[in-house]
Amino acid sequence: MEEQPSLISSKLFLKNRQVEVALSRAVLTWKEIKESKNRIPLIPQADLSHAVPVSEIVAVHKPEDEDQPQMRRTQKKNKESSQFVPYAFTVSYVRRMKQHQWQCSDVTFLCDSRGLCEQWIQVTNEQLSLLTNRPKSLLVYINPCGGKQRGKRIYEQKVAPVFRQAGIFTDVIVTERANHARDHLRTEANLDKYDGVVCVGGDGMFSEILHGLVIRTQRDHDVDQNRPDAELVSCLSRIGIIPAGSTDCICFATVGTNDPVTSALHIIVGDNQPMDVCSVHHKDSFLRYSVSLLGYGFYGDLLADSEKKRWLGPARYDLSGFKTFFCHNFYEGTVCFLPAEDSVGHPRDKLQCKSGCRICQHKLESKEKHKEMPEEKEKAGKDSNKGWNVVRGEFISVNSACMSCSCPRCPKGLSPSAHLADGTTDLILIKKCSRMNFFRHLFRHTNKQDQFDHSFVEVHRVKKFHFQPKVDSPEDQSYHPERTACGPKFSNPKISNYSTAVSSWTCDGEILHHAAIQVSVQHQLIRLFARGIEEQQ
Repeated sequence: MEEQPSLISSKLFLKNRQVEVALSRAVLTWKEIKESKNRIPLIPQADLSHAVPVSEIVAVHKPEDEDQPQMRRTQKKNKESSQFVPYAFTVSYVRRMKQHQWQCSDVTFLCDSRGLCEQWIQVTNEQLSLLTNRPKSLLVYINPCGGKQRGKRIYEQKVAPVFRQAGIFTDVIVTERANHARDHLRTEANLDKYDGVVCVGGDGMFSEILHGLVIRTQRDHDVDQNRPDAELVSCLSRIGIIPAGSTDCICFATVGTNDPVTSALHIIVGDNQPMDVCSVHHKDSFLRYSVSLLGYGFYGDLLADSEKKRWLGPARYDLSGFKTFFCHNFYEGTVCFLPAEDSVGHPRDKLQCKSGCRICQHKLESKEKHKEMPEEKEKAGKDSNKGWNVVRGEFISVNSACMSCSCPRCPKGLSPSAHLADGTTDLILIKKCSRMNFFRHLFRHTNKQDQFDHSFVEVHRVKKFHFQPKVDSPEDQSYHPERTACGPKFSNPKISNYSTAVSSWTCDGEILHHAAIQVSVQHQLIRLFARGIEEQQ
């Protein structure tokens, strides 16, 4: 790649060492200058060079703009050693740490004149102003009750100072009830004032923001969300996630860590990660949107039981998990799915979705071609029922993963090769098996073995799927069964056997009130302030 010409270049001082500093449109570099033993003129040493992309510079400012006693001590030492009165400017930039974490680091350069110092600040700020993808104004929602009730403290102590440093204006709303953020976004928020929406909380808080934005966008474009075949309009506002919940699965699967400062820096630099969303319907009624896990059977029972133990905090998931595992229920039903025939990947190909994923990029190009398709061909494709597959049987679990669903407890996730923006979801069918075999399947989520390599497990990459239980869910009948410790208890003797009982669907941590559902993947419906998980250097 051809080197870009420098916009400004100078010999400055850094911690009592002279350095050659240069700024181009793409990168800021500095190299230490050392005098060789045979007294050859000062030469920059390549092995002591540093480079920071301009896109990852957070801010540039004078040290006096903030309280830095250590900085003043450094300037005093430089003054004594270099025999001139120094003028300084500080560059704050993204520094990559271990485990996908970022931190905001500072480097302070000393100049020998005020004019040179101000020139560096001006030229650098001019380059930052050209980065139009960066947000200047954000609407922030804080859930004070999520996880361990740390959301407000995390934002005020770790995130707000970094936003201020980057010159980002914020309007902050601390939610007062469930669905406060969703309702505010749907009706009151003036989204034209902001460059994005930030949620401080867990996956439940993100779901509120998701529903508020998507419902608002479809209403503004007169799209009927109750139609399962409706083509939804993509949201323009990006969503930022500051993790402060129990699991923070969505943040972990899109960034690679649940560190609030890392997420704040992704927002500041203006990252843009498109993301698929599943729309869930019952007949001709819209139920919910999902971006991570749709689970029937094991995961649905687990969540339904954990809701009764919210007073335990995150520990409730462990307790309910053990209880649900030992109950070992299975449920009879029919799954119909439309395979993603034109997809480049497969759930077992071990190609993980990383930053700049070629599979997601390929699907974006396919989407653009699809828009250019003549209307007659497009309609014929929609009306066709060809290609649907049907699986009937007894299932311990029916799961749909629109992303890997990885988290600190399960770094591989439910479907390690699922992609964020390829227009598909991975449908995982766990058929009736022994308790020990099911344990082997679950245990493989924690190691490097293939969790799908079992005779009782099927996995398919699909665009759509329908599920119909053998027995209608209680909400579709005229009675409500009594629930026992290991599932629902039906008074009707014809359906009293636990193998034919009805489970619940968990949709991103929320219980659905219908067992019979239709699911469609909405390609790249939303965008996050993220870039996908980067390859570790």
